[in-house]
Amino acid sequence: MFVDRAKIIIRSGKGGNGAVSFRREPYVPEGGPDGGDGGKGGDVVFQADSSLRTLMDFRYKRKYEAENGQDGMKKKKFGKDGNDLVIKVPPGTVVIDEETGLVMKDLVEAGDSFVAAKGGKGGKGNVHYKNSVRQAPNFAEAGGFAKERSVILEMKLIADVGLVGFPNVGKSTLLSVATSAKPKIADYHFTTIDPNLGVVQIYDTSFVMADIAGIIEGAHQGAGLGFRFLKHIERTKVLIHVVDVSGSEGRDPVEDFDKINKELEEYNPQLMKKPQIVAANKIDMVDEDGPEYQRFKEYVEEKGYKVFPMSAPINVGVKEVLAEAAAELDRLAKLPPEEEYIETFDFEKDDQDPDYREVYVSRDEDGFVITGKQLQKIFNSTNFNDSGSMRYLYKYIEKSGAFEKLKELGLEEGDTVKVIDYEFEYYDEF
Repeated sequence: MFVDRAKIIIRSGKGGNGAVSFRREPYVPEGGPDGGDGGKGGDVVFQADSSLRTLMDFRYKRKYEAENGQDGMKKKKFGKDGNDLVIKVPPGTVVIDEETGLVMKDLVEAGDSFVAAKGGKGGKGNVHYKNSVRQAPNFAEAGGFAKERSVILEMKLIADVGLVGFPNVGKSTLLSVATSAKPKIADYHFTTIDPNLGVVQIYDTSFVMADIAGIIEGAHQGAGLGFRFLKHIERTKVLIHVVDVSGSEGRDPVEDFDKINKELEEYNPQLMKKPQIVAANKIDMVDEDGPEYQRFKEYVEEKGYKVFPMSAPINVGVKEVLAEAAAELDRLAKLPPEEEYIETFDFEKDDQDPDYREVYVSRDEDGFVITGKQLQKIFNSTNFNDSGSMRYLYKYIEKSGAFEKLKELGLEEGDTVKVIDYEFEYYDEF
């Protein structure tokens, strides 16, 4: 089964906590702090692997987690860093952040990789908090948070030439004749529901050709399997537009030609900039000199496209179509690549996390609540049996302006304030 889309949850490793420890040696009755730092949490890394062909594995496993960093230890020993988690995907996979809908990375070539979620930093041990006033700090820094996000994996076929056209016009037959591929072929719509690839050998060159499953009207809006079909066309360099010129199903070839191009343009206007070769298939069923075929040929040529009469089942005109595709690929190879602007995920902004230092207040039936990301980390670092550590937490909340905001909500002395999962009574002087 060809699976070309999956949604998974990734989670980096949490940073290890710094250690609270003191030297305990003979003849050193008042040994100083010696708590080591915690290790960094593992990153989540995506890497393109040429041995993979589909996203099938992600149908059965949906959550992926890197290893947490180890906590610091006594004698200033650092905790071990967590191992990175490398998730391998097929070349041609686009990784998208589900929350923003922005592309994180397009892994085109085998070996391409990137860090999708950084592990949390290791917390500092209590040895870092000794100063002239605080000789025996009884607290340490908590490890940095793990980063969790939902990502969408989309695989787009990497092919040089893409076959487009309505269902049942002969694309699969052309692929089978031109290559060693063996697509399922029958006389009904949507025989092809998965893309098929084949390698075309012509003269002294070769290229990869993909049979993109049949497009229908409304495909750009997701009709049928529209999005699933159309996205595979984006990577192709040249399009072969197969049209049934015999009108064997009562269709008008001119209308079919226009409708397919309209769907391509509506989905992505860039697709209309690709070289397009028109293969007038089933030519053996019409009079090549007759008015109907000539009407189609003249109409298409007026729009600037070359028309090649062809009958794929009996291998008539196939070589000419493939030769033209090879010539177009050769021409494109000599041109500088066009850069298309795509708004991508901002990793720098994500790392900075502008909400990190924000403190939020609210009121519920049990009292007043204070939350925040940096507050959570300081809370995790607090030793609630140490007055100095408690005072540091309280002063942080005070400087953040949280108490002033709570007073606007009606906070008075003696009221209960909840910070994460710790409750205390509020007084102006701590």
